[in-house]
Amino acid sequence: MRVVIQRVSSSQVTVDGKVIGKIGRGLNLLVGISDTDTEAELDWMVRKCLELRLFPDGEDGRFDKSVQEIGGELLVISQFTLYGDCRKGRRPSFDRAAHPVQAEILYDQFVTKLRTSGLRVETGKFGARMQVDIGNEGPVTIVLEKAEG
Repeated sequence: MRVVIQRVSSSQVTVDGKVIGKIGRGLNLLVGISDTDTEAELDWMVRKCLELRLFPDGEDGRFDKSVQEIGGELLVISQFTLYGDCRKGRRPSFDRAAHPVQAEILYDQFVTKLRTSGLRVETGKFGARMQVDIGNEGPVTIVLEKAEG
């Protein structure tokens, strides 16, 4: 599983010209599911996304607070292209990305687990063409990966 975490002042996702998810201060999560991911990877990733200290708690700018501690919001977007392998040729291979049926089940479980935090969680639409507007604050971008095992 791969998640690109971006600290945002705001973020929104649009499908067919309609805003379907919108948040203020918090985290934008771009989520890629691999063909080997299980609930164990989901649990680890949920904990990391909620507990990573990515927000400052003072003038020094140090990352002292998590999204949970600031009462932030989450926008979760499925993005199979995070598993694009560009080492050969000119077209990415997506062989390691989960099949869409499997990926959607795990993506939905990931979102459900995030919602148990009590934070506001918005989403895009799985499999849709989306326009994602990301107000990356800092900028702060972290790439997390959790492989099977």
